[in-house]
Amino acid sequence: MQRLTLALATASTAATVVSAIVIGCATVPSDAEVSAKATAVMKASFREQGQAKLDRLDQDDMQKTCSAYSGKVLPKDVAERIEKANLVSIKWPADGKYVGDWKNGENIAQSGQGMQYSDDPKQPSGANCYACHQLTPQEVAYGTIGPSLYQFGKLRGYTDEMRKYAYGKVYNADAYSACTNMPRFGHKGILTEQQIADVVALLMDPASPVNK
Repeated sequence: MQRLTLALATASTAATVVSAIVIGCATVPSDAEVSAKATAVMKASFREQGQAKLDRLDQDDMQKTCSAYSGKVLPKDVAERIEKANLVSIKWPADGKYVGDWKNGENIAQSGQGMQYSDDPKQPSGANCYACHQLTPQEVAYGTIGPSLYQFGKLRGYTDEMRKYAYGKVYNADAYSACTNMPRFGHKGILTEQQIADVVALLMDPASPVNK
């Protein structure tokens, strides 16, 4: 969380610097010029270390589109285009099994390990689900950026359709909600196919503490 706070603070500083540049100019720069200057400021504030490379600051086309509409209402046609493109990108399990082991899923949900410069890249990453969601009543420390997932399967039904939806949502949340804050765990290779199935089990298995 400390690294995330530092990154957000740096981004905020970059935005302030760029705003000052804009105000000081007689001619207002284009959005592309502002974006380029902001990117340059951010890249100058970071350094590579271990597995944390500067290419993490490079946005793909979807991220660029979402950034362009930051603070604005996302047009319906743009949202639909983003969701359609991301839905097509989902790689569904070859065996058609969307549910794994909920106990492993709980460990993954609790773990914030992975992709940080200080982490061992040979070790599996976690999803750190509790940073944004409430899941089980036993865990009293959780974030509220995302909705509560407590009793996810119990409330929505233990159907194959809902299991597939949960798998797709964890794999690539932008396929269902354009420009969401939720990471694209499968799309970005943060979690493996089996790990995603285990997280789905945490949400969908009747025996999981999520559904008690």
